[in-house]
Formats: sequence, structure tokens, C-alpha cells
Amino acid sequence: MSTADDAAATAAFDALDKALDTVAGLNFTASNTRNRLASLKRCEQVRRRLPAVEHQLINQLAREATPEELGGTLPPAIAEATLISRAEAGRRVREAADLGERCGLTGEPLAPVLAATAAAQHAGRLGAGQVAVIRRFYHQLPGFIDADTRAVAEAQLAELGTQYRPDPLAGLADRLMDWLNPDGNFTDDDRARRRGLALGNQQPDGMSALRGWLTPEARASLEAVLAKLAAPGMCNAADDNPCVDGPPTEDAIEHDGRSAAQRNHDGLNAALRAVLASGELGQHNGLPASIIVSTTLAELEHAAGHGLTGGGTRLPISDVIRLARHAHHYLAVFDKGRPVALYHSKRLASPGQRIVLYANDRGCSAPGCTVPGYYCEVHHVDEYARCGTTGIDNLTFACGPHHRLLGPRGWTTRKRTDGRTVWIPPPHLDRGQPRTNALHHPEELLCDGDDVA
Repeated sequence: MSTADDAAATAAFDALDKALDTVAGLNFTASNTRNRLASLKRCEQVRRRLPAVEHQLINQLAREATPEELGGTLPPAIAEATLISRAEAGRRVREAADLGERCGLTGEPLAPVLAATAAAQHAGRLGAGQVAVIRRFYHQLPGFIDADTRAVAEAQLAELGTQYRPDPLAGLADRLMDWLNPDGNFTDDDRARRRGLALGNQQPDGMSALRGWLTPEARASLEAVLAKLAAPGMCNAADDNPCVDGPPTEDAIEHDGRSAAQRNHDGLNAALRAVLASGELGQHNGLPASIIVSTTLAELEHAAGHGLTGGGTRLPISDVIRLARHAHHYLAVFDKGRPVALYHSKRLASPGQRIVLYANDRGCSAPGCTVPGYYCEVHHVDEYARCGTTGIDNLTFACGPHHRLLGPRGWTTRKRTDGRTVWIPPPHLDRGQPRTNALHHPEELLCDGDDVA
């Protein structure tokens, strides 16, 4: 884009801001219901058209921006620039790939993958809900559907999307899918694309939602496990001595008041516990695959409060104590909130140092990052090439994407006196953002420095 084009874009956005200021200042007090609904329709039309502008910008960044310019990969760069979640940034990148204009190998412009949907969205006739339904339908089409049929089906749904809300449109998309693929003969590749399990965020009561799609093989395996461990009388936490091996007694079966769903949960929990106890999972990030919990002596003594796992899960102290009966115990010692020194001369962190980081950092130390400790790498705040030693006061957790931002791409880190890690962006990415991560230490948000210590 030339300097003149940049100036024109700035002027256009300034005019748009001014127009929105005018609209926001309107007074609808004297209006009536019909006109208020008409104004809401106009608001929705404007909202629908904005993504068409984003698609062009995102696709151009995907083609032309270097990792050094972005400070990493595209979705995190968009998330940082716009202060949206990484998940939302990733969704927008994928949507732009479907609905934005493309370039051929020789640079010639190509129509969007979902051309009819893109045109309707550009005109403000399709909203985000309808677009999501059409994209999901298109990507779930089995591989044997030819390109012309796909285009006709997509255009038909795009037209229907201008007439129906997302919910009924989803029903119409299902009907169209049944017509195109009446026998449901999806290939292994089609099934592989849909497979997945998502563990939802932990709720205030400690519970978490699990949802997803299993391949036929995964379902068959789970069925075999649950047929044994989720049978009436098996793995019942309400029993003094739950049956986990061999057949349950008639008394255990008769007094089992759990629902089928509850038995499935307890059976799966028992299977996972057995896998962890077997010791056959090997190591993960230098430690045997296991549940790592940090808590305080006061909470253990009072049998109240909760512990925090390396995955970020809050465990009631009653669960911590029960798990500890079968655990290999380690002790991490802190002095006024800072870990007691653990040093050695090797580059890789020792198991003891990793355990201390689970308790000290809890997760990635990059500002705003929610990745828990199980999925983090150990980073030398002062590069090992310079210091030549690996001390606990020079180590921090960093997830893979954030770890790769350090060094050549301009990000640096340093330790504060309270042990927290400070992340310093390169000058061209510095927008005054937070430099430390408080998400893994919410208790510090309500305290000053002295209280934390």
C-alpha cells in the first residue's frame, strides 16, 4: 500500500469514527417501536460489514508479514494488537481464509473459497451466526462431493442465510447434508478432521465440562473400559473399599445408587488413575507423568482450602489429602514468597527446580497467558550462554509460542526482586501493555507488595 493509500485509509477510518460518534449521540427517546427496531437492524448491518474489511487485512498479513514484524505468529499478533482472545484471533484468521480474496501462485487475484457467503457478508446480509453455520457445513462435507456441487450448496445456504436466523439455518444445513450424503459414508479422513475433545474451564464449584467427538476406534475402546469400570457396583467412591478389580459383590451392586452418567465418570476416573499409577507413561518435561499439587502448610493442617495442580486445576484439600496417600512426596520450600535457592551447573532444569516452578510460577509467566505449568517449557531469564549456571532464581515457565518470541525476535525477560518475571517487548511492539502475568496469581491482585511477601 502506498503512502497515499495509507492516508486514504486513515481518513476513511476517521470519517467512520466521526459517523459512529454522530450515531452514538442520537436520542431515540421520541422514537417508536417500529423505528427503534429499524435502527437496530441498521446497527446489525454495519456490524456485519466490518469483517469484510478485516479479511483483506488479515490475508495480506498472512502473505506478507514476517515473524519478526509480527513478534511471532499471526493469531497472537492480532490478539495483542486488538486485545481480543487468541481463540477469537484464530477464528478470524480461519474465517478470513474462507471469505477473503486470495492470490494465486503467480499473484493473480482469486475469488474467496466461500464466494457467495463472502459477497452476502460484504453487503451486510449475513451475520456471524449464519456465516458460522455455512462454514461448518462446508468443511464437514465428505471428500467425494465435487467442487461444483460444493459451490452450489454453499450459494444456496448463503441465500437462505439472508432469510433465516442461525438456528433454523443450521437445521436446513443438516437437511442439505443428508440429501448430499444420504448414506453417511464418510471417509477415515473426514472422521479424523472432526475428532477432538475439549476440556472446559473449571467452574466456581470446581466442576468442568468435557465435550467432543470420538472416532469409532476411540468409542469402541471407551466402551470396553466403561463396560468393566462403570458397571453397577464398580469404582463407587461412596463405598469404604471401592471395587476396582474383579467382580463387585452383590451388596455393592444392590446399594449402588449412581446414575449411568455418574458411573461412567467414576469408571473413567478410575481408568485414568490406574494409568498414572502404572508408571508406564514415562516422563513429561523431565518429570514422571503425574499429578503435581502445590498448597500451603496452613491449608493442610486445617484440612481446608485448596491446592493447585500443574495444569491449573483447583483441588479441594480433601482430594489433595486423599491423593497424597498414594503419592511420591516432594517438598518445595519458600522464604517470604521466594523459592529457596536450587542451583546446578547443567543447562536443563533439574526435576526439583521444575517442581519449584510449578509452585512459584504455576504457568507461563508471559503477561496474559493462561497456559498452565504442565504445558510450559523452562526458560533461563539470563541466557545460559552468558551465566553458565542454572539457578532457580534465574528460571521461569514459558509456553512454547511465548518461548519462541524471546531472543532473536526482540522480546527479553528479567526478574523482579519479588521473584516475578518481567517480559519486555521490542520497541515497535511496545504499547504500554502489562509486563508481568497476574492470571496465575489472582491473590496478588488484591494485595500490595508487602502483603504478598
